[in-house]
Amino acid sequence: MEESEAATQKKTVDDVCAKDPAEKQTGEATGDVSSQTSEPAAGCEPEARWSRLKLFDKVVQKSLDKFIGQASFNTFAKTFRPLYKSNPLRMESIHKQFIEELRRTIQEDISRLTEEGQLESKLNELDKLESAAKNNPDPAWRPSGIPEQDFCSFLKPYYKKQEAYMRLELKKIRAENAALAQQVQAGRESITQTEHCISTTVDEWKASVTEFERLKSTLCPYGDSGVFDV
Repeated sequence: MEESEAATQKKTVDDVCAKDPAEKQTGEATGDVSSQTSEPAAGCEPEARWSRLKLFDKVVQKSLDKFIGQASFNTFAKTFRPLYKSNPLRMESIHKQFIEELRRTIQEDISRLTEEGQLESKLNELDKLESAAKNNPDPAWRPSGIPEQDFCSFLKPYYKKQEAYMRLELKKIRAENAALAQQVQAGRESITQTEHCISTTVDEWKASVTEFERLKSTLCPYGDSGVFDV
């Protein structure tokens, strides 16, 4: 059973890689960029280069067709033989509706999973990384055989970036705190000046009142009642 499944999967990939001549001519006429930049799948010819997203869609459609093909009308009729014998046309109509509904449901589930997993953007990103790696002369990363060393070599640059980011944020926060401290100090000085002005004004007012009382007492030594005595 495993060998037959493996053979079926291999045949599916081979079918995907076997591009129709019309499709090849269309790709050549339109100058498909994705077909020129992406690497072919395992076992594909160089001229059958597709982007990963297109290859994924092609494999999904091929697999879906093979799956739907397993639910043929003969199998459906054998499963429901009494109904088929009573009304073959009705059974054929039911089978057609069943196939359409099954295909639609599976296609919707695949589309939803692709959208939720953001598969399109990730496959396109893989194509971009692959294209960029072709122009990079440096060898690709390989494990050293020491997991601790590989793990540290992966985390160290990450933590270095985090440390630089935290230092920058700390510098910004300290500058903001210094500016706020200056504003608070300026506010305190303003309050002190206002208090001083109020105190000076009150002292002047008290002095004015005292001088007024002195002048009053000088002008009216006997009080107000003695001025009008007859």
